[in-house]
This record gives sequence, C-alpha cells and structure tokens, in this order.
Amino acid sequence: MSVSAKQLKTDFLIIGSGAAGLLAASRLAPHGQVILVNKGTFQDSSTWYAQGGIAGVSSDKDSFESHVQDTLAAGAGLCHEDVVRAIVRHGTEIIDELVEIGTLFDRKNGALHLTREGGHSSRRIAHAKDATGRAISEALLSQVAPHANIQRLEQHAAIDLITSRRIGKYQQNRCLGAYILNPDGEVLTIAAKQTILATGGAGKVYLYTSNPHAASGDGIAMAWRAGCSVMNLEFIQFHPTCLFHRQGSNMLLSEALRGEGAQLVDQQGRRFMPEYDERAELAPRDIVARAIDYEMKKQGADCMYLDARPIGKTAIVDHFRNIHARLLELGLDMTTEPIPVVPAAHYLCGGIKADVHGRTDIEGLYAIGETAATGLHGANRLASNSLLECLVMADYCATDVLKQPDMPVCPVPCWDASGIVPETERIQIKQNWDEIRATMSHYVGIVRSNERLRRARRRLRLIQDEIAAYYWKHPVSQDLLELRNLALMAELIIQSAQQRHESRGLHYSTDYPHTDAQARDTILKSDAL
Repeated sequence: MSVSAKQLKTDFLIIGSGAAGLLAASRLAPHGQVILVNKGTFQDSSTWYAQGGIAGVSSDKDSFESHVQDTLAAGAGLCHEDVVRAIVRHGTEIIDELVEIGTLFDRKNGALHLTREGGHSSRRIAHAKDATGRAISEALLSQVAPHANIQRLEQHAAIDLITSRRIGKYQQNRCLGAYILNPDGEVLTIAAKQTILATGGAGKVYLYTSNPHAASGDGIAMAWRAGCSVMNLEFIQFHPTCLFHRQGSNMLLSEALRGEGAQLVDQQGRRFMPEYDERAELAPRDIVARAIDYEMKKQGADCMYLDARPIGKTAIVDHFRNIHARLLELGLDMTTEPIPVVPAAHYLCGGIKADVHGRTDIEGLYAIGETAATGLHGANRLASNSLLECLVMADYCATDVLKQPDMPVCPVPCWDASGIVPETERIQIKQNWDEIRATMSHYVGIVRSNERLRRARRRLRLIQDEIAAYYWKHPVSQDLLELRNLALMAELIIQSAQQRHESRGLHYSTDYPHTDAQARDTILKSDAL
C-alpha cells in the first residue's frame, strides 16, 4: 500500500463492509492490495443485524426451480429471470462455503436446521438462531482481519467518486478511486484500479427503519453524481414487524417468528391477516405491511401486535433467544404477551443499475449487494434472498474484476477545500435531516398518491437547495455527507415513484390501483458529466 500524508494507492478499493464487501475483500486480497472502507465499525452494517437467515437449496425435499419460482412470484413480474437463476443456482455453494469458514448455523440431527419464511414454498432458510447476519459477519471477518493485503479503514466516510471525465482524463468515463473523510476531518485521496460499492441501502430516509444509522444511500448517491443510472428505486420493502418502542426503534421481530406460527392481532387480540390474504401471516411482506398499515389507519391506532405465544415458550427461548432477551431488557416478554409492532423501511429493491457481476455504467466501478439493482428482486424481495444476493454477487464481482486487464493506478488530484469557511451553527443539518425523513414517511410510504408525491418533491427541492448551499461553503463532516446523500436518495425515490403509473409489488398508488399487463423497469439516467 503506497501511502503519503493524504494520498493512498491500491489495486482494489471496496467501500462498505457488510457481507458483500467482506467476501469481495477476501476474494481479491490474494491477488492484490485491498483498501476496505467503512464509515462506522465493522458491526455497523445491515448484515450484522440480519436475523432471519440466508435462502438456498439445502434439502432433497427442495429444488432450485422451486426457489426460482418463489422468487419470481414475489417479484410481481419484474424479476430478471436470468439473474434469478444465476444467483439461486450459486446459493448452495455459498452456504457450504460459509459452513467451511466457521459460520455456526443451527443444526438438527447433524444437518442444517432450515426454517421457512413468507413467500417460500419450502423450508430453505439456513440460520444461526435469530442472529444469522452476525454469525456470517464474524466468519467473514475471520478471513479478512488477518490478511496482510487488506487495509481496513473504520470510521472513514466516503465523500465522492473520482472519475476520469471529471478530471479530464481518458475519453471513456472511468472510476479512478474516491475521496474519503477520515476521523480527524482530513480528506484522503484514494486512487484505485477498481472500485466496488457495497454500501447497503437507504432505510434512514424514513422515520421507522430496521436499518443501522449508516444506511443513508451513500453508494447510490455517489454513483448517481458520477454518472451511473439507477433502477427501480420506488420499490422500498417495509418489514411488517418492527418493534414499536422508543428504546428499540430499529429492532426487528424476525419474519421467522411468523414462519413458526406467530400471529398478527390488534389491540383487542383479533387476528386480521386471514381477511387480507389466504396465506395469512405467511403472505409476502408487501401484503402484510399494507394490511398492518390499513388496520392502523382504520382503527386510529399507533401500532398492531405480534403474538408469538402460539409458538410455545420453549421454542421461543430456544430459536429466538436474542429477540427474547432484547425484549426482556425493554420490559416486554414475548412468551406471555403480544408485542407492539409497526411496518418499517427495511430493504431497497432498487439501486445502481448493474449486471449480476456488479458492472455499472462506469468502467472500473462495480456495485454489489443491496446497493445494486440487478433485477433479482423485481418489485418485491423474497425473504432471505438478500444475504444470498450479497454473497453471490461478491463472488461473481471478484471473478470479473480479476479478469480485467492490469493497468497502472492513475494519478488523481487531491481534494480541493479552497473557499471553505468555518461553520457558525449546525442546526440546519438536524432540521433538514428530520424534515426529509418526516416528508418521506408521510408522503412516500407504504401507500402513495400523485398529490402526496408532488408535495414531497416540492419540499425536497427546497431542502436540496439549502443543503447544496451549505455543503459547498462549509467543511465536510460525516453528518453533512449523510444528509446530502439522504436528500438525493429521497429525490430519486420520488422521481421513480412518479414514473410508475400502476401498482406493483411494493409500490402501491391510490391513483393507479391496477397492474399493467407488461412489467417495465424504472430507469433514471444521470446527467452528470
């Protein structure tokens, strides 16, 4: 690794350290120098907090075709079938590899214990109690941490990508690295042969989310500013059962609970899901989330309730010990009482337009995992396909990166901080942060309308103007970078929603309640240089 005061050079720059980033780093490290950037710690990722598990065909009672068909059905006609098949086909190998490197999946009679979640026709979810993401992260970290070719930069926030077009090099637009903010407030210039974005989703654009604080759409926003297209950003998956509690605002009650028999009820204990879908609590997430949202609005209630008591106390304590323990810390006992829940922004089915290898519109720039939109999820993600996508894409991406012709690291200019003046107050950052999330939650949530979207877009334009004026005048900071990216993500989500004149999957409009016969992707093309 070549290092100067504020400049670094590397073969491979990976921004994001969830499952996708970690596996990509471990794949590439034997072939060159890797810089792995994370704006928090290596526990600040959606992977780390993932409860349910990873979907794959690991039983002779299941089949790849069944998994493919379940994925296509959940995607509401918008999945790219070639991508679905490419990722599902690779699932068994990935799960076997995770076992090999020490992931402590649950077992029964020596074999993997498989559970079932909504939308799946078979038990095919490998899990580690209710903390699967953490188990996978720890196993992947054990491969990454000791590797001499991997430099880990924690508490470093990406600012923007460096592209050839912006600095006047090469005729074709190519990614040459990125500007990164270190914990001391200095901006590092990192030049790289290949850059991979694995920054996760954008759940913090909403008031209620299961995502960690870091999920502010950074990779997607940077890619858009660099010139990448984005696809299907209107499809935001709301997890139906996020704990409704001030101290547990981003805690999920895993879908696996409903897979094992937990029921949704109102304050009077009335079970309502059979009224909305014959699959009841095992219906796809968009149907369950809309049902909860409708019941809350109809009854004027702040929340509904998840009753896990039908599972039985022994099974709850055995299979959901982490959820049970965390609830007990908050004064709630899921073995004896229903737990208050609300739908919360959980997963972004769209993202940077990419193929299954992660290749984007810009040469030398890849996007993998939740940051990317490959067509796997279509209009709605099938439960537990997310970790599968992260790991399979990382594997495909690393293979493609290593096939690229070797080239020298291109010199890039250092960050220009001329004209910057010290901040006098920071209240605007908090005000705009709160206003964006409230606007998105009230107008661009589970149920949308033309008028709600128009109102949201008007407000976002004013906010973006304020942020731009502030950004170009003051020193960069992590919260300012996140605010800038969050505002852009909100704008792109609204634009995408306005272009879809139908209801499909996770996008429901009261003005267009029908579903068109022909499914089309929503693609926004960046006008960046």
